[in-house]
Formats: sequence, structure tokens, C-alpha cells
Amino acid sequence: MRTEQGIAIVDRDEDGVDRAFRADVLAGLRQQQKAVPARWFYDEAGSQLFEQITGLEEYYPTRAETEILQARGAEFADLIGPDRAVVEFGSGSSVKTPLLLETIEPAAYVPLDISGDFLRESAAALGEKFPGLPVHPVEADFMRRVALPDDVAPLKKLGFFPGSTIGNMVPRTAVDLLRSMRATLGADDGEAPLLLIGMDLVKDAATLEAAYDDAQGVTAAFNLNLVHRINRELDGTIPVDAFAHVARWNDDFARIEMHLEAKRDIAFDVSGRRFFMRKGETIHTENSHKFTRRSANILLLAGGWTPLERWLDKGERFALILARATEHRDAP
Repeated sequence: MRTEQGIAIVDRDEDGVDRAFRADVLAGLRQQQKAVPARWFYDEAGSQLFEQITGLEEYYPTRAETEILQARGAEFADLIGPDRAVVEFGSGSSVKTPLLLETIEPAAYVPLDISGDFLRESAAALGEKFPGLPVHPVEADFMRRVALPDDVAPLKKLGFFPGSTIGNMVPRTAVDLLRSMRATLGADDGEAPLLLIGMDLVKDAATLEAAYDDAQGVTAAFNLNLVHRINRELDGTIPVDAFAHVARWNDDFARIEMHLEAKRDIAFDVSGRRFFMRKGETIHTENSHKFTRRSANILLLAGGWTPLERWLDKGERFALILARATEHRDAP
């Protein structure tokens, strides 16, 4: 595998801090319901903790999605076809990616991730498995349109977004992301790109809550790592031991919510700003929306994608959906 130099397009200030990270944290801590977007979990330590989560007994999504990728490879190959550039949004360690690449004969692979060091380590590891396949790691915030490397731009494209990360976003943000993916993949530049996306399905609350609050406390460490990152990168003085990890099912919005709950009254600084929290007040750190067939299709259509095919694992816990970018003239 030929690995190209990563293209860093993260906007950092003079201290090397991601400007968007600082802005999101400060804005979120000023809200009545304090909140920090889940994408900021994924510094190097957070990415490593998440990889541990995917191997936990309680965390079924990775096993369910892997089962689909292993069982349905021939169908993917027939519908997707060869010679596409696979653009993976939020690639992480790319552990599921080989299962896809082995079946569809891609022309190139472009992993996009905001955690640059983790991205490049994963790309190098993948290179040992697929010699001869061009790889172009891009350090980028994929929530916005990303300019792909010149060698990739003229190729047919398949977006790959496994893991139900789309469920971490409220519907408005999810639609915006699907539209930015459409733009990144060049939907209006030639042949309509495809998107293979994972979505977790609605199921009983006990199974869902256990998946986000494991007995070993790895998910709690993942959640609390966000506080460590704020303290390290934004000159924070947040007392980590003052917070408890909380995961709960919100049936009205069909989502698991993760919070950091203050165990006592606290005051702290972040980037020179002073903040206060009362005992029992929370920082809302993640949503994980769960979908039905209907809600998944509605979301994709709103984001400019027409669903083509849907695959489930044997336990019907998880779905992989293949969609095609909708041409503007075909949009309803």
C-alpha cells in the first residue's frame, strides 16, 4: 500500500489548539444544560478507549456490524462494483474497513479522522494488509466539506460511515452531515457517489443502557477523558473526581444519552473563563439515537441520499444501509 502524506486541514490557533474545540466547549459550558459535542471525545486517548469499548461484551454494535460485513460481502461487491475510492468518515482504527476492502476491489482508500496521530498509525497498519492500494489519510473535521486529494477527485466514490456515529447527532446536525458528505464525495461532479452507513436499531432499554455503561467502567473512562482533554488543551481546572458517568435511555427521542453529573458543587476555569455547577447538574456529552427502517430512510432522504439496500445482523440489532446521492432534479 502506498501511503501518501496526510493532509492536515484542522484550524489551530497559535497555541496549537483546535479553534472549533475551544469554541464548542466554551459555548457548551455557557448553556443552561451544559453540553459538549461527542466528536471531541476522540483525541488519541479517547480513540484508544473507544476501541476498547468495541470489544466489550455489553457493546453489541461492533459485533453485529462485523457479522453483516462478513456475511454480505458478495452482495456489497455486486451493488457497489469495483474501482471506487472508499472515503471513510471518522475512520478511527479502521478495524472494519478490511472486511469491505477485501470484497469490492477499490481504486483507493481515503480515511478521514480528526485524531491525526491515531489516523496515521491506523493507515500504516492497513498498508501492511493491502500492499499496492493507494491510501491518502486526511486529518480533517468531516462535519464540514473536505477537499479530497487530487489523485482521488476524478474517481468514482463510496462513502463509508460504519458504527452508527450518525446516531450521535441530533436530526438537524445529522442532516447537515449527510449533506456535507454528499459535497465531499462530489455528488454534483459526475457519477452519483454511494454511501454505506451503519445505524443502530431501537431495542429494549436494558440492552441499550448496558451497552453504554459497562461493568468494567471503560465507557465511564471514555466519558471522563473529555474532562482530561479540556484540562490539558484548554487550561482547564475541572476536578475530574467531581463527576460521575451517567447513561440513560430517553424513549421520547429514541436515544441513549450520556452525561457527566456533578457529585458536588464545583467551580472551575476553562481558557480563562469561570464556570459553576451545582450538585446533580450535568454536562450532556453524547446522544446515540436508535432507528427504525422508517426513521432511517427519512433521515437519509433529508440529507440528499436515496436508500438502495438494507442489511441486518441475525439478531436484528443493527443495520447497514447502502444509499445513492440523490440528484437535485430527483429530490422530492
